[in-house]
Amino acid sequence: MNHRQMQNKNNMNKKEKVDKQTVKRLFAYLWEYKMRFIVVIICILISSLTSIASSLFLGTLIDKYITPLLSMSNPDFSNLFKFILMMATIYLIGILSSFLYTRTMVVISQNVFKKVRDDMFVHMQKLPIKYFDTNSTGDIMSRYTNDTDTLRQLISQSIPQALAAIVTIIGVLIAMFSQSIILTIVMFFIMFFMMSVAKTIGKKSGKYFGMQQEALGDINGYIEEMINGQKVIKVFCHEEKTKNIFDTKNEELRKNSTNANKFANLLMPIMYNLGILQYVFLAITGGILVITGFSGLTIGKLIAFLQLSKSFNMPISQISQQINSIIMAFAGAKRIFNILDEKQEENKGYVTLVNVKYENGKIKEVSQRTGDWAWKHPHKDGTVTYTKLEGKVSLENVDFGYNPEKLVLKNINIYAKPGQKIAFVGATGAGKTTITNLINKFYDINAGKIRYDNINIDKIKKEDLRLSLGVVLQDTHLFTGTVMENIKYGNLNATDEECIEAAKKANAHLFIKLLPKGYNTVLEGNGSSLSQGQRQLLAIARAIIANPPVMILDEATSSIDTHTEAIVQEGMDKLMHGRTVFVIAHRLSTIQNSDLIVVLDKGEIIEKGNHNELIEKKGRYYQLYTGAFEN
Repeated sequence: MNHRQMQNKNNMNKKEKVDKQTVKRLFAYLWEYKMRFIVVIICILISSLTSIASSLFLGTLIDKYITPLLSMSNPDFSNLFKFILMMATIYLIGILSSFLYTRTMVVISQNVFKKVRDDMFVHMQKLPIKYFDTNSTGDIMSRYTNDTDTLRQLISQSIPQALAAIVTIIGVLIAMFSQSIILTIVMFFIMFFMMSVAKTIGKKSGKYFGMQQEALGDINGYIEEMINGQKVIKVFCHEEKTKNIFDTKNEELRKNSTNANKFANLLMPIMYNLGILQYVFLAITGGILVITGFSGLTIGKLIAFLQLSKSFNMPISQISQQINSIIMAFAGAKRIFNILDEKQEENKGYVTLVNVKYENGKIKEVSQRTGDWAWKHPHKDGTVTYTKLEGKVSLENVDFGYNPEKLVLKNINIYAKPGQKIAFVGATGAGKTTITNLINKFYDINAGKIRYDNINIDKIKKEDLRLSLGVVLQDTHLFTGTVMENIKYGNLNATDEECIEAAKKANAHLFIKLLPKGYNTVLEGNGSSLSQGQRQLLAIARAIIANPPVMILDEATSSIDTHTEAIVQEGMDKLMHGRTVFVIAHRLSTIQNSDLIVVLDKGEIIEKGNHNELIEKKGRYYQLYTGAFEN
């Protein structure tokens, strides 16, 4: 066996293992509602057995009641009526059982549906930023909508029908053997042929249903991206280009869906017609056996057997009919479990951020919020030390690459004392934003160390680390809710008065008061009713209310006009006072007062110093600064 054959075999085995694991995990969700599920199984057993019993009673009715009555001169119908009443009771029990298990499965499916979505959302919150950088929003959303909906159909319809079919098939086989062993053997040969046909068609259908789900996620991602980018599309007149790309993706979805449903829709009529041929062949064979008297087959037993063959074909047809939904559901389930299997953001830190107060010059941990914070550092010997949260940050010989083979930051050394303002300057792609992402621990460095108040940030819990950092990004995101709620997002425990004060510091208070309902104005669509500058001001107010010792401003004023920038800068200066601040700015005029300006080029620091020192060097910063003013 060559290497390629071995690899293909391993892939096949892996795929089979994944399929079994998917089934196991699905039933683990169902088993959380095991008592209800047991009730469903019992009701399915009763429903299936009553269906079998009614077919057997039909043979008994003919042989023991109707045939003897035909030979009587004065027939007595009392026993016949009692028997018919008994059959009616059995039918009624079967109907009630079917109704009960159907309703119960609806309840179970909705509960499982909710649990799956909850698990996905909770797990999604723990995924690293890298996952969202490499997966489109639309594709992720498709797993919450299309894929989970296929699961709902599987649980509420396909699973109970499959269980009922299995029980019915087993029961009917036993009943058939009791009526005629010869006819049962004949039927087996016919059913083997029918199942081979179903398996062949189902296999082809399954391949395309998996491709259909992938194409659906892809097209949803593209639609979401185009909706968000409508302004850019119209500005560059790319409507026709985006339409052509959509047509290509939509055609791929149509082709896969057509192939999938073509085979799935072929299955039902083929199985139905084969079932009719089976019934005719069994009737002819059975008639011959009755006429010849071979094997003791009676008319009643033949009719009961033919009725049972219908009962046998019905669950087979049901399973064939549900193959479409089952295949789609398992394709969707794989995509759901893929996101649940995504590796969570690692958090091995054990140093936490706690509220403290000072007694006799010593730090004491307290439960209530005091405004003073310290790093709680437990040691292996059982002792605990507290380090005052000051905002000292250092990067020592840091290397980083999104891929290990290609570094985007090389040998970065930066030392920021508490209260200092550090500015990053450089061309697009120089690594400015990447450095701030490393301080936030959105990504793990390849080499070197990053320390926060002399503590390696690998030792600090990520939640506590990020709690101590205030961030204002270039791309502001506002959530659906009131203006007050969006500001309070920086500190959920803040009072309305504190939020208003933060808005005043950010110089956002004036425009907020002019909104229809002031701070109670509801923002929707990422604050689309506000200007870009107003949205940025709210983001700054949100950072102010967080009141962190370290601020990261990633081109926070890039979308604000010069007049507004001057107003904002005043508030920003108040915010930055006494805090360690990392600033990324495209307008060099906003960073002249920085304690340290770091000039980056292709991931390396090429210059460091304050504004005057760098101007005197007449290096890259001088070129950028004078070039900016030439504009």
